[in-house]
Amino acid sequence: MSALSLLLAIALAANAQSLPKRYECHRAGTIRIDGKLPASEWSKAPWTDAFEDIEGSAKPAPRFRTRAKMLWDDQYFYVAAELEEPDVWATLREHDSVIFQDNDFEVFLNPTGDSLKYFEFEINALGTFWDLFLPKPYRQQGKADNSWEIPGLKSAVLVNGSINRPGGKPDKGWTVELAFPWSAFAERSGKGLPKNGDEWRVNFSRVEWRIEVVNGKYRKLPGKEDNWVWSPQGVVDMHRPETWGYVKFVP
Repeated sequence: MSALSLLLAIALAANAQSLPKRYECHRAGTIRIDGKLPASEWSKAPWTDAFEDIEGSAKPAPRFRTRAKMLWDDQYFYVAAELEEPDVWATLREHDSVIFQDNDFEVFLNPTGDSLKYFEFEINALGTFWDLFLPKPYRQQGKADNSWEIPGLKSAVLVNGSINRPGGKPDKGWTVELAFPWSAFAERSGKGLPKNGDEWRVNFSRVEWRIEVVNGKYRKLPGKEDNWVWSPQGVVDMHRPETWGYVKFVP
């Protein structure tokens, strides 16, 4: 292979890796939002690929596995996530706190697919969440609107181990189960319940802080933050909806 051919092959491979991820979201049966994720309820939903570094596969692989599932029906968009974590901790208990100051799981939704009018949701291992709306990305002078709320949201977190208790047996992690009512998105984006075949731009993120144990308590190390995502962004910035994954709603 010539040098030019080799460079072209590398470029094509890099481009293929950079393409947004895709997921076919099937119709749900009965889903009980309790954080348990039983196969009897989630069998029609394949796991996403394991999350990567936000900048892509050129960066080191995440230390712990994260993956998600999705389903839908006429009332809700369902999201489940599994986060491996040997030291589960969380501190924030007030709604609409800046949840990524703890380890968290995040959902980003752009119903129109136009990279505008999108929604962000963050939750920690205590089940505390932050929901917000952005009319456009921050780099386009968008301003977050924390007044957006999700009436009818169902959420649950289940810790497989302990929480905020260092020094014992390592934890296995935590799971998240969410049911977003379609009505929550309609007023701000103009899009509610999708039709079969519709696609939304969606991404998931996990913020993971490096920690130490001081006087029997977890303490995060300032500036030591990892960002792991389903569909890599290429830069450390989740607010680029044009790089989010495609979720297609199917029967």
